[in-house]
Amino acid sequence: MLRAITNFVRNEEGATAVEYGLMAALIAAVIVTVVTTLGQNLSTTFDSIATSIKGS
Repeated sequence: MLRAITNFVRNEEGATAVEYGLMAALIAAVIVTVVTTLGQNLSTTFDSIATSIKGS
């Protein structure tokens, strides 16, 4: 019985799947953050350009 419990505790097969899931979620969160920030910066830049063109 003790050997079965020890083997169960040492078994790490499921841990890798959880780790990969956490890494994928972190990467997705970073991508969303970067794209949102970049999109806002591009929008501001294009608005500035459009205002400059209209003022000419």
